[in-house]
Amino acid sequence: MPWIKAMDGTSLFYSEWGRGKPLLFLSSLGCSHDMWQYQFAALAQAGYRCIGFDRRGHGRSDRPSHGYDYDTLADDVAALVDHLDVRDLGLIAHSMAGGEVVRYVSRHGGARVDRIVLLAPTTPRLLGDDGVSARAVRANFETLWAQWMSDYPRWVEENLAPFFVPETSRPMMRWATGLLQASVPVAIACSRAMLEADLTQEMRGLEIPCLLIHGDRDRSVPVEVAGAPSAALLPDCRFLVYEGAPHGLMFTHMDRLHADMLQFLADE
Repeated sequence: MPWIKAMDGTSLFYSEWGRGKPLLFLSSLGCSHDMWQYQFAALAQAGYRCIGFDRRGHGRSDRPSHGYDYDTLADDVAALVDHLDVRDLGLIAHSMAGGEVVRYVSRHGGARVDRIVLLAPTTPRLLGDDGVSARAVRANFETLWAQWMSDYPRWVEENLAPFFVPETSRPMMRWATGLLQASVPVAIACSRAMLEADLTQEMRGLEIPCLLIHGDRDRSVPVEVAGAPSAALLPDCRFLVYEGAPHGLMFTHMDRLHADMLQFLADE
């Protein structure tokens, strides 16, 4: 069965598609691994074994009332990697999941990992180093969480368009809302962990080759806030900025993304 047990007994769901070198996909905050369907189709066809994982509280995994800190989430990733006994692994992460990848490597080592792909990550530190700016960022997040607690579906609807580009079809946008498969308490708990994380030192010591891709039209996580600082910290990083790309670049720029990922994954 495609479930494993975390160290605290939480049941975690995963699925696989394709054969070949393993790629583990870690999803955005709130989303199930179904968000990677287009990447599964393209990369499995290119000869990769694509593994999707629902973090705790998301998709078909259990929803415990605890464990939404990066340490526990990284331990959950380790439980899956160890269960599958995969090596020469490619780790592919979007947004919040970038922090899970960094914490997994710093906490469990990178012996099983061959390549890392970070798409619009929230790393290294959303609060930054300036006290005044940090207080403003924290206040913005408190306002965000209040909106989620009041009317989460309305917030999703109002923020759907900036996640895509004007050319994105309305059916694609509606389909994407169905990928949000986490409760409001889980979403807030994960968002708090993401906000509080400082991965600066861990990223400096991450020696694994990385491909970091960020859009210059990302309103959720601006490239100057996360992508550029992250690329500057990583010792072995190929940094690509997609002109006109939003936070949902895996939907809006998929052909270019797939080509860049395949080239990077194939490099020796």
